[in-house]
Amino acid sequence: MDKTIPTVAEAVADIPDGATVMIGGFGGSGAPIELIHALIDRFRATGSPAAITVVNNNAGNGYCGIAAMIKSGMVRKMICSFPRSSNAEAFNEKYLAGEIELDLVPQGTLAERIRAAGAGIPAFYTPTSFGTELAEGKPTEEFDGKMYVRERWLKADYALIKGHDGDRTGNLTYRMAGRNFNPLMAMAAAKTIAQVSVLGEPGSIDEGFSMRATARDFDAGLTLARVDKPLKEEAVGC
Repeated sequence: MDKTIPTVAEAVADIPDGATVMIGGFGGSGAPIELIHALIDRFRATGSPAAITVVNNNAGNGYCGIAAMIKSGMVRKMICSFPRSSNAEAFNEKYLAGEIELDLVPQGTLAERIRAAGAGIPAFYTPTSFGTELAEGKPTEEFDGKMYVRERWLKADYALIKGHDGDRTGNLTYRMAGRNFNPLMAMAAAKTIAQVSVLGEPGSIDEGFSMRATARDFDAGLTLARVDKPLKEEAVGC
């Protein structure tokens, strides 16, 4: 089944108010910038989607990508591990003004919570955060003389991810740091929207290097959009 859609604007057109949206990438590397800014353009034009929750490893920097989402006012809550990256004025301003919520999650725990959702594992134990404020209210248990904190899986309504090569049936390759969160988030979301730089026909990608974009509700839950002309950094404030 052909999973492609002509434009990034059409790809993000159905994301509703209040949605939880995972956004791939490690910092700016491997981030689906064109999908993000298509969503921002839609919000500026229509006021929707508003009050969304964003899951990412950071809260953006500068005024492009996630930082631009926060600056626009469309983000109600950030779930991330590193909110205070360099040049994080957009998040800092909103947070200090009480206009955005923060759920701080250690980086490894964040990745595992996302992976667990994709694998159908509702909870797991980790020693990370035991004895800190981040563990308050969470169940703990001792294993082999060491204390562990129970963490829940982390799901999303949508995942916006970036692949390098893709084919029309949804096989993707990920480039360099894009391999970190993009594949995990694709599996953890009910619906995955992927932007790709190169779009080919089925069989055009070496099977040894490809991976399905999502393991959850594949036929109904995946959309691919090719980005022919990446946004110029100066055009979006990066």
